[in-house]
Amino acid sequence: MSEQRKVLVLNGPNLGRLGSREPDVYGAVSYAGLVKACEALGAELGFDVEVRETNDEGQIVRWLHEAADGRIPVVINPGAFTHYSYAMSDAAKLRTAPLIEVHISNPHAREQFRHKSVIAPVASGTIAGFGINSYLLALRALSELPE
Repeated sequence: MSEQRKVLVLNGPNLGRLGSREPDVYGAVSYAGLVKACEALGAELGFDVEVRETNDEGQIVRWLHEAADGRIPVVINPGAFTHYSYAMSDAAKLRTAPLIEVHISNPHAREQFRHKSVIAPVASGTIAGFGINSYLLALRALSELPE
């Protein structure tokens, strides 16, 4: 059996509050449920999925550097950093493997300030509006992309 390909699933601010934070917008699945779903599908697809979450912009930048240095594919939900973190955009631009931006809700169906992403222009693609299935769709997309 071949070695599993590592994938980082990175989550920005407030995503650790899934299940209790605005369930009408973000759904009822907890953060633990998100982790379990990503790890399970990842294993099915032959990925070693590592899900991480932080409220610290600098930590996500460091994780993006780690991914670039290791040629590790990334699924990222930057949360509110999506709309203004040029440091995160610059770090994502360094990518050496696919990077897919995901959002649980559809940012374009929400407040005007959420319509702009500084990550989308440097990402391989964006998947939004499908609840936690956005993450699962991103993992499936990664499985179809060349290494």
